[in-house]
Amino acid sequence: MIHETVQIHPTAIIEEGVILGINVKIGAFSCIGTGVEIGRGTDVKTHVVIKGLTKIGRDNKIFQFASLGEECQDLKYSGELTALEIGDRNTIRESVTMHRGTIQGGGVTKVGSDNLFMVNAHIAHDCIIGNRCILANNATLAGHVTVDDFVIVGGMTAIHQFCTIGSYSLLGGGSIVVKDVPPYVMVQGNHCAPFGINVEGLKRCGFEKNVIKAIRMVYKELYRSGKTLEEAKHKITEMAKGEEALKLFIRFFEKSRRGIIR
Repeated sequence: MIHETVQIHPTAIIEEGVILGINVKIGAFSCIGTGVEIGRGTDVKTHVVIKGLTKIGRDNKIFQFASLGEECQDLKYSGELTALEIGDRNTIRESVTMHRGTIQGGGVTKVGSDNLFMVNAHIAHDCIIGNRCILANNATLAGHVTVDDFVIVGGMTAIHQFCTIGSYSLLGGGSIVVKDVPPYVMVQGNHCAPFGINVEGLKRCGFEKNVIKAIRMVYKELYRSGKTLEEAKHKITEMAKGEEALKLFIRFFEKSRRGIIR
């Protein structure tokens, strides 16, 4: 179903069964495959390929040479019907790749809303990306990676499969991430090491001084107290009872699987 307000360049290829919402634009030489659904106001520029069971929300901007919803690079994938879901108001720059999920990983790769994916960023199968994240040029996510809200991933940074990246964290450019990164923490290096909390990012997001101070105290418990992780987690649980922002740490610990960067 193609809405009457949709603008499609004559050279674009739109296969049967595609759903295009109000005011969608499809640029020259782009290819939109069967099963794709694109929401209101999304602008697909030239030479974009969108395939498979890919659902894209409203008001996204998708730049040239992006490839969305292609078969994943996991050798276990055998042509099963899997999906890619993208939210609203994302900016997807040149040559970004986002692959569909695998049956083993739940079948869906999910991307939230209001994110910026810079040139050549790669989102592998079964990744889950939150909202308001920035992935800089050539940032690379392996399969099954979870990136929570307000995360910044520096250019040329690679994240190992199954890693979890906590909200408001900052991953410095050129880093190799092989463990889970707690919320609010800055990391950098090969392999990554912690370098304090993301103070500037927290200020930009409107965090009050007393909240930032509380987050810094948690960081000290994790990285400066000499305690084991289990001892630090017990103390942080007590600290979180008096500060809502610290509960992100508790939720992060509950879903961490690879162990945190220490």
